[in-house]
Amino acid sequence: MSTLRELKGRIGSVASTQKTTSAMKMISSAKMHKATAQLQRLLPYRNMVHTVLAHLLETDVQFASPLLDVRELSRMAIVVLGSDDGLCGAFNINIFKRLIAIVDEERAAHGKQLHISLLPVGKKMRKAVAKLAGEGVTVEDTSIDTRSTAEQLHDFTETLRQRFVDHELDAVKVVYMHYVSTSRQTLTVEQLLPISPEALSQAAATVKNPCEPCLFEPDANTIFNSVLPLHLRATMQDIFTESAASEQASRVMAMQTASDNAADLLEQLNLEYNKLRQQGITTELLDILGGQVER
Repeated sequence: MSTLRELKGRIGSVASTQKTTSAMKMISSAKMHKATAQLQRLLPYRNMVHTVLAHLLETDVQFASPLLDVRELSRMAIVVLGSDDGLCGAFNINIFKRLIAIVDEERAAHGKQLHISLLPVGKKMRKAVAKLAGEGVTVEDTSIDTRSTAEQLHDFTETLRQRFVDHELDAVKVVYMHYVSTSRQTLTVEQLLPISPEALSQAAATVKNPCEPCLFEPDANTIFNSVLPLHLRATMQDIFTESAASEQASRVMAMQTASDNAADLLEQLNLEYNKLRQQGITTELLDILGGQVER
């Protein structure tokens, strides 16, 4: 049976844990709002790129670009975004499980001759993905993490683009958590390269203002090839920021759950402490009364 001193120590420990988880929830919430604000700041740049694409797609020009080149897969890269820190619930586990399924699906669809390069972002994800290295699958070190700057992310995206253009890679996919709300994040697999016509049409469809007749100089195809890398950069920036927001949202929910569990445990311990304390008082009273009767 627990003593009063032991129970008091456990109550203090649980109370301290509850305060810590509550503080961590507040910090993660602030970081999440910072990431969602960053998404809003990226909106004008993304809208500008999509507006130009919408004007271009309104023309009858047949566009050609190496970034649209669909070819038989022999080498592909999968960028998987995780976290650098823990305490974010099943955030990394769910992404890693989906990554394993994608690798199996791609190998089944294109044969064992397909070579897959995994590019993990985040310390936790790098540690997990290292287990997948083997026949036909390599794990590459990435130059970015969850705290990388916009320029570092741009350089990383440009490296992927150049490797695709140079036929070092035939396709690039990204696995990440898409931010919907604090309580909801959806696991998403997006094809980064080659850029699909459907993705361009969806991007153009987000433009609210109707397209007006435009004069393109030097020509529409040249402008199209200049805008596509910008579209690629905007897409990667959105993915990276949404992953960061999703990570913090997962941590907010995990800390909320931990705080609630600590509160429930604290209530149980206080009840047990009060019962044990009352039992001790009752025993002392009975001893006193027993001594008086013996006299």
